[in-house]
Amino acid sequence: MNFDFKWFINLFPIVLPSLKLTIEMSLISLLFTLMLSIIISIIRYYKVWGFSQIFGIYITFFRATPLVAQLFILYFGFPSIIPALKSMTAFQATVIALTLNTASFMAETLRAAIESVEKGQLEACYSMGMTKYQTMIRVVLPQAFVVALPSLGNQFIGIIKGTALGFTVGLADIMAKAKMEAALSLRFFEAYLCVTLIYLVIVVFMEKLQGLLERKIQKFC
Repeated sequence: MNFDFKWFINLFPIVLPSLKLTIEMSLISLLFTLMLSIIISIIRYYKVWGFSQIFGIYITFFRATPLVAQLFILYFGFPSIIPALKSMTAFQATVIALTLNTASFMAETLRAAIESVEKGQLEACYSMGMTKYQTMIRVVLPQAFVVALPSLGNQFIGIIKGTALGFTVGLADIMAKAKMEAALSLRFFEAYLCVTLIYLVIVVFMEKLQGLLERKIQKFC
């Protein structure tokens, strides 16, 4: 089958409106991922008994299993044994799966960044009468985020690309839209190339933004 350039170009106005859903899903997932990662990294840094071991198992499970399997278990599996989850939407399931999966990686990145902060700074804070909470919020976490920023940026890019799995549970994102159009015309190559280029532009933009942010931060460090 010959490449239909006109059909390929005309597909962009059809697919791009669904980009709003992809971006919304990515930003919400990033917010929840950051919150969960900070909590897990602090608990594992201080080795809080019980919680630290539980989160250790959680990290091992989500790092060792595919995201698509986690999404299917969450959306198709759990509602069959927990009736209260039957009202869960595809959007919610995808956000939860992306959050849990990415947080398992991001939490370890943040924990390593926290451990890179010199112990002397913590002792100085304690000697000034600061609590562990104040020391972590005011001194440790700001430095840890600077150290972890490159990895955090890469993981956010991973979230953006991970949203493409949403179409497997019926989410009408850009991937689903392109697939539906391709099914009608049997032009799958043009459709998937369209989606690939859209993701490529988004990721390149995020990489540029990440680089700019890193340079800005370095000027103040």
